[in-house]
Amino acid sequence: MPWPPGLRALRHRDYRLFWGGQLVSLSGTWMQSVGQAWLVLELTNSPLRLGLIGTLQYAPMLFFAFVGGAIADRVRKRRLILGTQSALMCQAFALSALAWSGHVQYWHVAVLAILYGLAQTLDMPTRQSFVADLVGREDVMSAIALNSAVFNGARVVGPAVAGLLVARYGVAPAFLLNGMSFLAVIAALLLIRTEGEPRPREGSTMLEEIAAGARYASNTPLIALVLGLILVMSLFVINFNTLVPLIARDVLHEGAHGFGLLMASLGMGAVFGALVLALIGAGRPAVSVVIAAALVVSAATMALGGMRSFSLAAVTLVIIGGAQIVFTASCNSTLQITAPDRLRGRIMSLYALVFVGSSPFGALLVGSVAEKLGVSAACAIGGGCGLLGVGLLALRWQGRGARSRALPEP
Repeated sequence: MPWPPGLRALRHRDYRLFWGGQLVSLSGTWMQSVGQAWLVLELTNSPLRLGLIGTLQYAPMLFFAFVGGAIADRVRKRRLILGTQSALMCQAFALSALAWSGHVQYWHVAVLAILYGLAQTLDMPTRQSFVADLVGREDVMSAIALNSAVFNGARVVGPAVAGLLVARYGVAPAFLLNGMSFLAVIAALLLIRTEGEPRPREGSTMLEEIAAGARYASNTPLIALVLGLILVMSLFVINFNTLVPLIARDVLHEGAHGFGLLMASLGMGAVFGALVLALIGAGRPAVSVVIAAALVVSAATMALGGMRSFSLAAVTLVIIGGAQIVFTASCNSTLQITAPDRLRGRIMSLYALVFVGSSPFGALLVGSVAEKLGVSAACAIGGGCGLLGVGLLALRWQGRGARSRALPEP
């Protein structure tokens, strides 16, 4: 019996193992995200310092994303991911030990956030490009949709469980469970047979290989558009790890449990969006879908700032979550399908650079505006900038002729 189009990636044994390991591990990652945000607010009571942690966590991507992508194209990906996942596990255990000791300080969280970012600089482009090795180009869209379903299913379970744990036992158990969750993906990687062999090199040095990837991206209008949309959304709109705890505490007057439920609402919407993508099936997503999803996220973020009802805020976050995952997964699959095999690691490092590397500035911007003008103003300004930026990019794309959109030779 043939697999449905949206589930075709699951016919590959190694992908099933990887997918299952991610399901467990990512639940722990979201638990740590909730626990870390609440810990910083408890330690500092400062929206700006909360945003600064996001800046420190993702700043390494700005400086080393290209290097991470070039390394991903040079080495066996499975072994590299084993190393990065082990490093992230150690980071979670260290944060748990500090929190349990009762002597954790803000600078401890800041240093561990930087270490997390350094590991992610290698992990993210390697893991993203490894998916195509596991399933082949024809099933990439299915794999990305299923990855999104797992990522956001974890976003439902992780924050909800973390909210209960933090409210009753403090933040340390959330960090401990995250560390333990990495054992699932490490075990899966040990069982996977696909190595993700390095591609033939077209440059004699790493700098030449990095330049080749950047040159291809800049000469491909579709890739340039997608990266531009990701930049606008990451910088101004997709900063919910900073926004949601502030909305929960300062606007809705909720504690850790309420914060966890709001994050779970965001995840519920994202799961729905991922399931819709999985049902749509394979193929490169339409540009109009990517742009429409970005506009919905921006408009809903503006509306979120005016919510004074917990229920309305939760419903709005469900809408945001669904549209956000349609946007991010469609961008991801467009880049994976468009990029030639030999450049995929470097193109996905550009994705990581723009998506994650702009987050430090976005988190700091949101934290600064929230501290001076309030979180409602931060939502309104961020969403408005998103609408403006996406609108301008959409108009520029519409103004291009069909000839200018053609793909260059790989």
